Amino acid sequence: MLAAGAVVWREVGGRRIQLLVVHRMRYDDWTFPKGKIDAGERLPVTAVRETAEETGLGIHLGVPLSRLEYPLTTGGTKQVSYWCARPDGEGELSFEPTHEITAVRWVDLDETAAALSYDTDRRVLDDFTRLLPGAEHRAIPLIVLRHAKARSRRRWKGDDRRRTLAARGLSEAKRLVPLLQAYGIRTVVSSDSTRCVQTVEPYADSVDVDIALDRGLSQEDATRKTVARRAELLLGDGEPTVVCTHRPVLPMLFDAMHIEDPSLETSQLIVLHRRDDTVVARELHHP
Repeated sequence: MLAAGAVVWREVGGRRIQLLVVHRMRYDDWTFPKGKIDAGERLPVTAVRETAEETGLGIHLGVPLSRLEYPLTTGGTKQVSYWCARPDGEGELSFEPTHEITAVRWVDLDETAAALSYDTDRRVLDDFTRLLPGAEHRAIPLIVLRHAKARSRRRWKGDDRRRTLAARGLSEAKRLVPLLQAYGIRTVVSSDSTRCVQTVEPYADSVDVDIALDRGLSQEDATRKTVARRAELLLGDGEPTVVCTHRPVLPMLFDAMHIEDPSLETSQLIVLHRRDDTVVARELHHP
């Protein structure tokens, strides 16, 4: 069984960190928000959805934390993946008790270990605490995305820049929307080729942001110089960002970022969590 959850944090009173915990009626325990994956759902999306359902709070994900595995009394095992996360706003709670979750509260960081009911949750808490000296809990996601499945080049008539996505690619582009939402992406950058633009268009429309077109990321015009310039801007940007480009361009982009090329498939992406121009964690997500 797969599940996902989040260690949601906020800062109050200047520098005091608080974490979000929930009380479950069935077990009479205090724990971090988490829940089981839905069919066809990706784990980061599960973490965001379950947190919203249990607490009423929208969140966006940061660096990944522990993946816990433990046996179930009914047989088999349960794997729970956790992310560091921040509330979409100030973290004001508008929670109403349910048959499952009876209370939600913010707890000061130094009181959280005592508030939690399980040692497994304290292991996740330790993971979060280890982020603090380097301020890695504040890392901002940069998503590098290879465009979705395009129509055949051999059968395409006309300018290859205008080659569109295949039916499968259009479906893949729609499936990317909740995953990009999970990381709170606000800046959308793309090669100006149609197949790249169409890949990020559903997401850009869903959050009502413009797509920044960069001809220097296109398959025809990319050079090491143009790609290195864009990589520098992307790493230094303070906004959660997605950049979509082509297979031949990706090795230059990763090289400029000093990141090992993961050889992305169509519509596959890697999340690079950056802090002060440095990548402190990464996640690979398949189509």
